[in-house]
Amino acid sequence: MDLKSFSSTSVSTFEVDHVGRSYSTLISSFRHKVGVGFSPHFKCRRGLFLRTYSAPDNTYLTDKAGISSVGEDNLATETGLHINGTSGSIRSFYTRNLRVLDAFDDEYGGVVVDPDRLPSNPYTFAALLRLSLSHWKKMGKKGIWLKLPLEQSDLVPIAVKEGFQYHHAEPGYVMLTYWIPEGPSMLPANASHQVGVGGFVINDNNEVLVVQEKHCSPATLGLWKIPTGFILEAEEIYTGAVREVKEETGIETEFIEVIAFRHAHNVAFEKSDLFFICMLRPLSLKINVDDLEIAAAKWMPLVEFLEQPLIQEDSMFKKIVDIFIARLGKRYCGLSTHQVVSKFDGMVSSLYYNVIDNEDNCVGN
Repeated sequence: MDLKSFSSTSVSTFEVDHVGRSYSTLISSFRHKVGVGFSPHFKCRRGLFLRTYSAPDNTYLTDKAGISSVGEDNLATETGLHINGTSGSIRSFYTRNLRVLDAFDDEYGGVVVDPDRLPSNPYTFAALLRLSLSHWKKMGKKGIWLKLPLEQSDLVPIAVKEGFQYHHAEPGYVMLTYWIPEGPSMLPANASHQVGVGGFVINDNNEVLVVQEKHCSPATLGLWKIPTGFILEAEEIYTGAVREVKEETGIETEFIEVIAFRHAHNVAFEKSDLFFICMLRPLSLKINVDDLEIAAAKWMPLVEFLEQPLIQEDSMFKKIVDIFIARLGKRYCGLSTHQVVSKFDGMVSSLYYNVIDNEDNCVGN
């Protein structure tokens, strides 16, 4: 995505006036809830800051939580407020160098807030967020993307209160969005699918590589099954299948084809599921079981594998086995992977399709 720098900028008096009432409420609420008064030099009382220091310009600095190491003028610049030096009241809005949140324009008319330059102080963040929204609305922006790191999770309720919605979360952050135009949001939804793989591995003795999982449902207890798992972020389907087989059994394999895939819905947390069954060629034979996930692993004769009651009773997996046997007999062609580059994004992608030679044979790896 082509990102254009959206640098912090001064905003007009109109924008400041537009959000003036909310800023007054913010500071009034700050005084009321925390129980803090402002001295003539904006020195906080009642222990909000442990120590204050007089600077050469007679402003006061603090080394504790809150508005850290900020003098009166700097605070006004950062929050957009001018504190009356004699009474502690809010006299006027400070327009000189008043900044919005650091952000970038995206190519769809939206804004991506820079997560590395967020204010650390929640009150400063709340003030700048309101001002930024007003500024972006005036500029005709559409979708706002706000990524909040885990260490700044205290900013999440502030953003939600301003109208941001959850989009998705990862271990290190939560992503929130805000749609400015009237009508339904046109921002893309969170990922709707999880992707799994299964490795169908058969050796020269017509034996299938199978495992018994340590953690399984009562219905599949004792079932010998093919190695399966989820692909990782930015991992190819074929490399994911090879990796899962290696992790669970210690067997090195080579990808040949995708012989089938299943699409199911509401599988986990209302997400859909894509499950790709891959035909793999073994490059080693010695099994080394993963004790964390797998109870046992072995090479099982194909006929014995097919005779398992759960395989016979499951119409879907029985069909998968039929397809696999047809592929072994060269009566079926799966999908092999081909690396291609698209002019739309200039990226290398894996395109899966089958290739048949002049003698109607599958051309795979």
